[in-house]
Amino acid sequence: MARSTARKRALNTLYEADEKGQDILSLLAERIAEPGAQTPLPDYAIEIVRGVADHRRDIDRTLNDHSTGWKVRRMGVVDRNILRIAVWEILFNDDVPDKVAIDEALALAKTLCDDDSPAFIHGLLSAVCSDREAVLSALAQAEEPATDVPAEAVDEGVGVDADMDGESE
Repeated sequence: MARSTARKRALNTLYEADEKGQDILSLLAERIAEPGAQTPLPDYAIEIVRGVADHRRDIDRTLNDHSTGWKVRRMGVVDRNILRIAVWEILFNDDVPDKVAIDEALALAKTLCDDDSPAFIHGLLSAVCSDREAVLSALAQAEEPATDVPAEAVDEGVGVDADMDGESE
């Protein structure tokens, strides 16, 4: 099955989870177990949905940082999920050239979104691509725990003024 079709199927799953307010991975598990009237999800669609779910915070932060005037939560549901797929491909899937990720996102936007969406999506994805190395560097640094904070504190979200027992002073 063509990757274009897989992207559309991934978009359908992400859209549904977004609209329902459902956890992406739980919906994906349902779609894998019970495809319903549709054919089973292609492997690449599953890879996209898992990738977006695993990196959603980083993807949304990247979109918010590069978007002027529109935060992710204010974007149309279809637009934001097209963008999430493309940003996942740009940042986390080295098998897809950036230009292909952008072109595929634009193809989806032209058929599924309003007339202004393709230009917005193109501009935002171009900005992410131009800043790709800086974004990846910032994401890598954000994943490294601070050296003066115990790892348990980072995992539990405890502040830096917590002692070794996890209690705040």
